[in-house]
Amino acid sequence: MSPGTPPPSYPVTDRVREALALTRRGCDELLPEADWTAKLARSAATGVPLRIKLGLDPTAPDIHLGHTVVLNKMRQLQDLGHTVIFLIGDFTSMIGDPSGRNTTRPPLTREQIEANAQTYYRQASLVLDPDKTEIRYNSEWSDPLGARGMIQLAARYTVARMMERNDFAERFKAGTPISVHEFLYPLMQGYDSVALKSDLELGGTDQKFNLLVGRALQAEYGQEPQCILTMPLLEGLDGVEKMSKSKGNYIGITEPANTMFAKLLSISDTLMWKYYTLLSFRSEAEIARLKAEVEAGRNPKEAKVLLAKEITTRFHSAAAADAAEADFENRARGGIPDEIPELALSGAPLGLGALLKQAGLAPSSSEALRLVDGGGVRIDGTVVGDKGLKLGAGTYVVQVGKRKFARVTLR
Repeated sequence: MSPGTPPPSYPVTDRVREALALTRRGCDELLPEADWTAKLARSAATGVPLRIKLGLDPTAPDIHLGHTVVLNKMRQLQDLGHTVIFLIGDFTSMIGDPSGRNTTRPPLTREQIEANAQTYYRQASLVLDPDKTEIRYNSEWSDPLGARGMIQLAARYTVARMMERNDFAERFKAGTPISVHEFLYPLMQGYDSVALKSDLELGGTDQKFNLLVGRALQAEYGQEPQCILTMPLLEGLDGVEKMSKSKGNYIGITEPANTMFAKLLSISDTLMWKYYTLLSFRSEAEIARLKAEVEAGRNPKEAKVLLAKEITTRFHSAAAADAAEADFENRARGGIPDEIPELALSGAPLGLGALLKQAGLAPSSSEALRLVDGGGVRIDGTVVGDKGLKLGAGTYVVQVGKRKFARVTLR
C-alpha cells in the first residue's frame, strides 16, 4: 500500500455488531467507538485477533470483586477469540500511580512488588482463561530504556497536556506538591501500549487520562492508536465508596465461600442490579427479565441469592455455593454456622467480659458487658443476662450479635 493510501474498510456484519454490543455492555466510555467498530470488522474479515491489554499494578496481594469488573470484560472479549494481555506493572508500581490522588503516592519496594505479583495472576486466572492469556511484566521493556530512553520518551509529551489531568491541576492550584516522577507514570503506562502494540486498553474510569496517553504515544511512534474502554468503579458493601480493602467494604475473591455469599447477600436491593451488570455472566436479557419480575412483586432476596450463588460458584464451586446458602439460612434462623473460629484460652473460670475480649468478639471488657446488657451475647445458643457470669473449663460456642461466633475451649 503506497503512502497516503487509506486503509481498507471491512463490512460491519451482524457478528461485528454483536461483538460491539458485548464490548459496550456495562462500560462507561468506549473511545473512539467508530475506530473500535472498524477494528472488529477488520478482525472478523481477516481472522487476525485483536490485542487487548489490561495493566494492574500489584499494590496489594489480593484481588477483590471490584478488580474483576475489568477482568470480566477481558474474559468476554477473550471468548470472542481476541488476544488478552494481562500486564503486571512491576516497573510502574515503583513509581506509584497518582490517579485520583491528592498527595504523592509512596512507591513500593521491589520486594513488596514481587510478593504481591506472585498472587495476582493466579487470582486473575479464576476469571480469565489461563490457556488463552498472555502474561507480561512491563519491566521487560521499561528497564532497558535507561536514562537516554526515558528522556527521549518524555520529549514526546508536553507539560501542558500533562496538566490537563484533573488531579494534577487540582493539586497545582491548591499548592500541593507534585513530584516530577509522577509525570513519568502516565508516560510509562502509555509506553506499555507502544511495546505491546495494543488495539484496546481497559481500565477504570479513574484511568482515562493514562489510557489516552497510550493512544497519543502510539501515534507518536507511528502505530495505529489503541481504543480505550473504561469501566465504572464498583461500589463496595456500603453502597457509597468504591470497593477497597482499606475501606473494609470489599469482597475478596479468595475469601471463604460462606463469607463471600453472606457479603453478597448484604448489599442493597438497588446496588444488586449494578453488581448484576458488572459481575454476572448472565445475558442482558436474562437480567432485564429478572429485574422486571422483582418490580412485579418477586422477592428481591431471591434475585440476590441467584447472584451470590453465581459468583460464589465461579470462585469456589457449585457445591460450595449450595453449602454457603444453607449456612446463611441456618444463621438467619439463629443456628450456628458450619465454619467458625476455634481457640483455646487458659484461666478458667473466666469472666464473661474477659472471655469476649480475649476471643476477639469485643474490643474491650467494658464493651463486652455493654453487649450483655443489650441481650447481644449467647453461650451455646442461650442469651446471657448475667454480667458476673464466670465460665469453667469446657468448650463453648460464643455468639455476639448475628454474625460473630467462636468455639472457645477454656482450660
